[in-house]
Parts: sequence; structure tokens; C-alpha cells
Amino acid sequence: MPRYFYGLIFLLYFSACSENKKQELTESELPGSVLAVQHCSSCHLPVTPNLLPKSVWENAVLPSMGLRLGFHDGSGPPDSLFSDFKSRAEVEKANIFPLEPTIHPNDWNKIVAYFLENAPDSISPPIREVGINLELPHFKYKKSQFSITPPLCIMVKIIPENHEIAFSDGKKDVSSLVLLDANLQLKHKLFVDRTPIDYQIINDTAYMTSVGKKVFPSDEALGMVEQLYSTKPDAAPDRSNVLLNKLQRPVNTTYADLNEDGMTDIVACEYGYHLGKLVWYENLGRNNYTMHYLSKEPGASIAKVVDVDGDGSLDIVALMAQGKEGIYLYKNSPAGFLRGEPLLTFSPLAGSTYFDLVDFNDDGHLDIIYTSGDNADLTHILKSYHGIYIYLNDGNFQFEKMYFYQMNGAYKALARDFDLDGDLDIAAISFFPDYARYPEEAFVYLQNSGFMDFEAFSFPEVSDGRWIVMDAKDLDGDGDDDIALGSFVSFQPEGDTTGLFEKWVKEGPSVVLLENTIR
Repeated sequence: MPRYFYGLIFLLYFSACSENKKQELTESELPGSVLAVQHCSSCHLPVTPNLLPKSVWENAVLPSMGLRLGFHDGSGPPDSLFSDFKSRAEVEKANIFPLEPTIHPNDWNKIVAYFLENAPDSISPPIREVGINLELPHFKYKKSQFSITPPLCIMVKIIPENHEIAFSDGKKDVSSLVLLDANLQLKHKLFVDRTPIDYQIINDTAYMTSVGKKVFPSDEALGMVEQLYSTKPDAAPDRSNVLLNKLQRPVNTTYADLNEDGMTDIVACEYGYHLGKLVWYENLGRNNYTMHYLSKEPGASIAKVVDVDGDGSLDIVALMAQGKEGIYLYKNSPAGFLRGEPLLTFSPLAGSTYFDLVDFNDDGHLDIIYTSGDNADLTHILKSYHGIYIYLNDGNFQFEKMYFYQMNGAYKALARDFDLDGDLDIAAISFFPDYARYPEEAFVYLQNSGFMDFEAFSFPEVSDGRWIVMDAKDLDGDGDDDIALGSFVSFQPEGDTTGLFEKWVKEGPSVVLLENTIR
């Protein structure tokens, strides 16, 4: 699931962690540079003025910072801060937007002056020094025979067990779960009043996670995990068994026996918006689950379950976004899961979107592939540090950056041996590419020629859709991994003058397939 739907208006968390108590505020003698670090480092990594142009600081980011510190007009925070009024009481209780200033006004003015006096007037967009070849090797481009117009695909999954592609369409009123056969023709279409965000087949059982009725930012607890059944052979699912409900905008679920009792537990990334959590639900049997917190912060994006230390117990590694960005390890112990240990931490400007654990250098240790590229926030400039990162594991779960591929708006990267030559290649999508100069970076295939020496390819039809979700598995059972892409065109890219948006709305496909022809 793309991070754009996880909730992503970029609000730096500054010092809103403190209680909103009436007190005498004393002006500090510290300069603005020190105050800026002091009041933001408790919630995220510090950000320096040179990373954004002055106009973005002045018109977007600094006003949002001020709201987090209680600087706003009127008797309370503006109503526009709340994505839904049903959860407003919970957001206000959390004191995310204090009603009174939490620092002296003169200190706030010094912070503002520090950023505005040291920020550049403008920042040039990244220049691509090495081009992307549009002759994509060993993949055949296919459009889906069935699409929903305009395409609002927010999930695409290859189901190799059934030789199917599942995708969901996030219409406001009635969403759809669509199953396509291997020829991309419609097999089943199921209308639902909640938007599917994940669909998996585990031991012949279908599990569907729904984000709720809203794909855009919300703190409403309307998410659900359910099992789907068909009462007739080869028919669409027509029965469901609800396992979990009232989840706070879940975007990812993982199934595993975490406590070794023989029953499947569920790890849920309840991304939320202002509020949220990372939790695991212990299976007590007979559709009864109990919740255990791993983190009470919003922004849980993706969780991987793996035995990190080789002790036989499954640990959890999770990507967190929404300000306090990083990849965290939750070790399993006899006393339960330990507090999250940061493996990697990122700037709140990183726009973390995806990660996975894979062994890139074939040394038996799990490395990290990570993408940074969300631009659906207050800082809509192309960023030189957005792209694909590879961090190598030294064997003790300590990670060092070994590779970076600059890719504007990178949303997901999947590492597979697509060409079956014994090393890992990378397929990646961007939801915020540089459409004016490099539209081909909307999809990039990095073919590994050994020792992580990658050559970049795309395909001529790459601009047929705006790719926000991707999956890679063996759809046709021939022994190589195919790639499915899903398109979401709810809004026009800011500043885009290419005319692509009008094309997508009228005739864009929901899903396309890059069929691997290596076999």
C-alpha cells in the first residue's frame, strides 16, 4: 500500500509531545538554530534550512510547525486540521495541536527567523546524469482487459496459487475487489462498502484487510480484517468471517504464529493519520483476539516477521513514517516483544514509502532495500535524496548504505532475480516522477550485472498510467516473476503540463502486467 494513502500531510512534530498546561513561559537566551534542534529532536531528526526553499518554509512548513506549538489564531485549532470529526475528540485529547503556546513567542520568532534567513531562494530539481533505456529486456507489456474508469487502484496482488491478479478500486461510496485471470480478463468483481488494502491467500484461505471507507487521511477506526469464502466452486467470495474490526486505518497486515501456540496471529500497521499504532493481535481461538501494542505512534507502514537473532522466535521489523521516520526492530522475548530498536532513522523530509529484507550480497544476512519518495505533503519539490537505497547487514543487524539510485517520488522497490542469473534485480515505481523531463522514471527496472552494478530500463508505454502500487510473483507458473502495476489518478500532479492526467482519466488502465519472458 502506498504511503500517500497512509496519511501523509507532512507536519513536523516539533515539541507537541508536551502537556498543554497553563504556565509562565520564559524566553530563552539561546539562538534560533539551537532552539530549532531543541524543540524538534524529541520527535524526529532535525531538519536544516538548506533542504527546502524559503517560500516552502514560509508558506507551508513553518505555519504547520507553529500549530504543533500552539501558535494559531482563534480559540482552537482550525477545523481543516481534522480529517474527520468523529475522531476529533481523540486528536484533541492527545494534545497534538495545543490551544496555548508551549514556548515563548519570542523563541518561536527566533526559530522562524533562523529558517527564513538561512534557506535558499530556490532549489534546482535533480539532473539525471545517466538515462533510462526504454527497451525493457525480457518483459512483455499487457493492459488489463477489464478496468474501472477513472482508475483508482490502491491495491494490486498477484495470487500465484490461483493464477490471478487481485486489485481494488477506491471509489468514495462503493469500492470493488476485482479478480483477473492470467490473461487479465475479468474473473470476479465484488462490491464492498469498505476499501480493500490487502488480499492474501494463506493455506487456501483468503484474507482481506480493508482500510475503511476513506483512502485519504483519516483517524477513523473503520478498518477490518476478514476471511472470505465462496459457497460455490469457482465463484466470487460471498461470505466473510470478520476477525478484527475497528482498526485505525490499517495499511498492512502480516500473519504468523508469533507466540508459538499453533495459532496464526496478526501484525497490523494501523497507520492512522494524527493518531495510529503498530500492534499485534494474539489469536486466542474461536475468532477471539487480544491486542498488544508495539508502538503507539502513527505512521506504521509495513511490518516484516523474521527470526533476526536465530533464537527460534519470530521478531518484527517495521517501517514507521509520519515524522518519526525509520526502520525499527521489535525483538521477541519470553516477556513479550521488546521496545522498538532503531535500525535506521531518516529525516522527516525523506518521505519513507517502502522497505524489505533481502540478502543482496549472498552472505546469509538479511539486508534492507528502502524507498524514499513521498511528495504528498507540504514540500512539493523534487528532492535529490529521493530514490532507492540498499543497506548491507554486517551480520549483527547493523546496516551501512551501499547503494543509492536517485528516483524522484520513489514509492516501492521489489528485489527479485527477474532474469534468473543468480543475483537480485530491482523493479521500482514512482508516484511523483519528474513528468516534465523524465516521465520514464515512473517505472524503472534495475538489472543487476553483478556486484550491484545496475543498468536502468523502463518501457515505452510507461505513461499509460500513474503507478502507485506494484507486486511481483509468478502469475503464469512458468518459473519467473511477473510484475503487476496499479494506477491511481484521483488528482493531477502539481505543476504538470504534460496532459497525461486527462489521458489517464479517459482511458487509463487500472492494471497492467509486465510478463516475464525469460522462460
